[in-house]
Amino acid sequence: MRSLAESLRTADALIDALGLPERLREPGRAAERLFPVFVPRSFLARMRPGDPADPLLRQVLPLGQETAPPPPGYAADAVGDADARPVPGLLHKYRGRALLILAGACAVHCRYCFRRHYPYGEDPRRLEDWAPAFEYLEGDPSIREVLLSGGDPLMLTDDRLRQVVERLEAIPHLTRLRIHTRLPIVLPDRVTDDLLGLLSSTRLTPWVVVHANHANELAADCGEALRTLVKSGVPVLNQAVLLKGVNDDADALAALGERLADLGVQNYYLHQLDRVTGAGHFEVSDERAAALMTELHARLPGYAVPRLVREEPGAPGKTPL
Repeated sequence: MRSLAESLRTADALIDALGLPERLREPGRAAERLFPVFVPRSFLARMRPGDPADPLLRQVLPLGQETAPPPPGYAADAVGDADARPVPGLLHKYRGRALLILAGACAVHCRYCFRRHYPYGEDPRRLEDWAPAFEYLEGDPSIREVLLSGGDPLMLTDDRLRQVVERLEAIPHLTRLRIHTRLPIVLPDRVTDDLLGLLSSTRLTPWVVVHANHANELAADCGEALRTLVKSGVPVLNQAVLLKGVNDDADALAALGERLADLGVQNYYLHQLDRVTGAGHFEVSDERAAALMTELHARLPGYAVPRLVREEPGAPGKTPL
């Protein structure tokens, strides 16, 4: 995909493209050695040049805090993925549903990513290598829903994605398909006619869960991509992460809720930060989060207010806060 080929892949390129202060260069180079930079130009175009505090830039800019010793409670596997991996490529944490790590790549590298240390190289790549995961799903009739995740599952071509979906359709007890993706936000042209055709033709009930943290992400072609998904009849939900310096104020969260509502996207979850090594500088206290939720309830209609949650390893589901 041409959009991916033209993406920015270094801290230097990001700093130069936006005319950012030179003081960010050396810390950025150090941080990117721990987790690479990857920013598509369509996402870059929504950022304010010269502003290190831009809320979209903050999500992708490598900073010196990432190289500091992590605070207590932070770990490489913040959500217990390793303990929920019965076969390569499959996570089974919650009753009735399982998750396939379909791709190790993503179209944007968010600095708070809870899988920034995940061992993607150990997971299957060729379709035939997924046989153990599909056999696991076939052997557990309690699983009715499969989540496609990554990385980002929409990094696969439509043809490859169709092959996976057709294999899932052949498992009789599966009834729902959920796709977790950031691509409609950062690369809106990934919402193709072929993708819409696949979602509308599968016997599985499809759900698409996107990830936007700030209303500025939902501009122009991104908004149109989301409208197209919604108008195709596919339910679209949004999950955001509460991030210090990005959306930890009521105005930003209210604007995000309003914009999602205007696009017909349900404002589903607001996650407290997963405590992954390298992301501690993004954490917002539970007390601050609760105060923000109180203000959102006062400012937004109920359907536009997300549920504040945290993922805790070993818990039977997301923990409401």
